[in-house]
Amino acid sequence: MESFLQIDGLCKSFGDRVIFDGLSLNINQGEKVGLIARNGQGKSTLLDVIAGKADYRSGTITFRRDIRTAYLVQTPIFPKGANVLTACCPESDEDKLLRARQLLTKLGVPDFDKPIDQLSGGQAKRVALAQALMQEPDFLILDEPTNHLDVEVTEWLEDYLTASRLTLFMVTHDRYLLDRVCNRIIEIDDFRAYSYSGNYSYYLEKRQERLDAESSQRESDLNLYRRELDWMRRMPCARGGKARYRKESFHQLEERLQHRRDEQSVALDVKASYIGKKIFDIEHLSKAFDDKIILKDFSYIFTRYEKLGIIGENGVGKSTFLKLLLGIEQPDSGVIGRGTTLKIGYYSQEGLKFPEDAKVIDVVTAIADHIVLDDGRRMSAGQFLQKFLFTPKTQYSYVSKLSGGERRRLYLCTILMQSPNFLILDEPTNDLDIMTLQVLEEYIAQFKGCVIVVSHDRYFMDKIAEHLLVFEGDGKVTNFPSSYSDYMEYKVLKEDEEKAAAAAKSKAAAPAQQPAATANRPVKLTFKEKREMEQIEQELQQLEEEKAQLEQELNSGTLPYDQLQQKSARIGEIMERTDEITMRWLELSEK
Repeated sequence: MESFLQIDGLCKSFGDRVIFDGLSLNINQGEKVGLIARNGQGKSTLLDVIAGKADYRSGTITFRRDIRTAYLVQTPIFPKGANVLTACCPESDEDKLLRARQLLTKLGVPDFDKPIDQLSGGQAKRVALAQALMQEPDFLILDEPTNHLDVEVTEWLEDYLTASRLTLFMVTHDRYLLDRVCNRIIEIDDFRAYSYSGNYSYYLEKRQERLDAESSQRESDLNLYRRELDWMRRMPCARGGKARYRKESFHQLEERLQHRRDEQSVALDVKASYIGKKIFDIEHLSKAFDDKIILKDFSYIFTRYEKLGIIGENGVGKSTFLKLLLGIEQPDSGVIGRGTTLKIGYYSQEGLKFPEDAKVIDVVTAIADHIVLDDGRRMSAGQFLQKFLFTPKTQYSYVSKLSGGERRRLYLCTILMQSPNFLILDEPTNDLDIMTLQVLEEYIAQFKGCVIVVSHDRYFMDKIAEHLLVFEGDGKVTNFPSSYSDYMEYKVLKEDEEKAAAAAKSKAAAPAQQPAATANRPVKLTFKEKREMEQIEQELQQLEEEKAQLEQELNSGTLPYDQLQQKSARIGEIMERTDEITMRWLELSEK
């Protein structure tokens, strides 16, 4: 395979904080590579450097000369005065504008004339994604592409990237996307890049093998260190060449052991506050904003220790429902009975602002110096922070030096430190790295309380939610008593049944419609005109069937760019031909 990108000896720092130190990696043509690292280890910075949007201290970055690249940043910026369509496609070429409209519709931004500065952050991200795909790149760089995307759009993007021949370098916390799209995973850890030639599942398996080998090597190093330390204490002034070499080897061993990996098994069986039998009793709840209905006569009784997932498209009212439970929003009608023992921990999309001049450890010790585990043991604030991947060095850093993901992780810690018995998590997976999500999943598995999670992260929902509330829009909410994957399988089966029923109904109606059309046909036509009219009707039927087939293929999200353009152009031709022969049919029918 031919190399598309080669990085050698890359070094980057912010002040005294080293981000990369001698980082090297290579990406070949056709590879779809997922990049994994903890928050704060420079994932977005690396993408910025590769894309030429950030400088670096030393090293080389080499692209193959003739390739086109496109880059989706986490927070896109558009020209002032642009609307959705012009931001996605600034060119006036009608073929490209047709393609832009299709992509924007698929990504859930159909209001093409809406000013870009009136969009939410999530909508702007969708426009930026469409803009990147419009460039038809050979090499595509994506930074958290699924943030703010609902499940249907995420699955379309997944299918699109899988079918495409482009070379991909992507940072994402979406583990199903990594598993189904990527054929290689690169993990950055301790300034080094580890490459795994396979998908996410393969990476997990091989990473554990590497960690086990490192742990075994560490045990061997520790035994050697104890022997050599004893020798150093007994012979501190040895002068021989062999002794000097042994001293140097000892110091190298000591330095290696200082890079200690904290990969302890997570057993965060934190003692939750007592929770009574009554949680939330919801009776006949309704809520609307003007003509937009959020809930309509909704009733539900929460039970102790249930773990509930809430899913639905963007804008159907999931976050509003959480705010109704919290009392932030008030219902139009209905009652929410709340248990007296509830101690709620609420992780909101908006997050929490921390004092920039505060140290990380001070932020959490202001809440509690210790937390109590279920078996009565106590864990210090520092130990708890380490469980959530804050090293001792980072704990004594200032908040101002934290990355966006590290701030979200700290926000999560401030909530869990308060020992809630009811967790409400609104899109917790946005901006959290995969390692933190794994810790959070383990925490929730041990959590002895209630949990509500709103998330588009399919993997996370499968791990956490035991049953679902599905917000379908227009106030309709369905209680589905199983996992997210089970629901998606059920939804596909239901849609297939509905399509089959509609097709059967259409087929049954066709014979009745045809005799009716024949009976009503004018009788003053010549034989030649009658024959022409029959041929038009046959052609109209064929064109309609071809158009339906093309639309199905376009909506599949699996077509490469060239076929998308060809099939889109063919639909235009079909519509023109349909209009032309329909006019002729009308002329004949008036005789």
